[in-house]
Amino acid sequence: MKTEKLLTAGVIATPLFFAVALPQAVARDGFDLSRHMISQLSLGSLGFLQIANFLVTGVLFILGAIGLNRVLTEGIGHVWIPRLVAAFGAGLIAAGLFVADPVNGYPVGEPDSLSWHGILHGAAATLSGLALVAALIILARRFIRDGRKGMAAASIAIAAAFMVLPAALPSVVSITFATVSFLAWGWISLFAAAQLRHHATASTHTPAAVRTPDFELV
Repeated sequence: MKTEKLLTAGVIATPLFFAVALPQAVARDGFDLSRHMISQLSLGSLGFLQIANFLVTGVLFILGAIGLNRVLTEGIGHVWIPRLVAAFGAGLIAAGLFVADPVNGYPVGEPDSLSWHGILHGAAATLSGLALVAALIILARRFIRDGRKGMAAASIAIAAAFMVLPAALPSVVSITFATVSFLAWGWISLFAAAQLRHHATASTHTPAAVRTPDFELV
């Protein structure tokens, strides 16, 4: 597969996931994002939609990681950023295969429970989250090397928010986790987008291509 297509997969992974999940969160009977985690959308008669969403998004991040592995040929994180993004994608696939348990009355009428697949879902989510945070931290180090302190600070802030805010705000943990997930996942997709632009520019063999930074957002 061409590098451009691989990086594009990483670019669209985050918006696709939330474009599929959030309408379900609004439309599903009994689902309340202030009380229920997005993972619980994998339950019920329409749960296959969210299961497929996890699987497809995980594959897209893995494809994006392959693209990153091709274009990150030097510098801090050129080995581990792609590996960690791939691990994150694999964790999403596992989270789709092992569905979450009913909690807080969703699906409607189902009592809270704890099953083997629910435990594996939680383990997959935890490990994928740790891989994501590690990627963000290494990405921050790469930005520091390039003298892009603002981008480095943003990477650290997003990683810290992802790790801390859900636990710090237990009364709205599901909304908080969805928000910080969008930010953290989206940061990786933005990085893939920047690499896609850089790769396209470099393919023209212009002097400007050599000077294209990892991010052009600021």
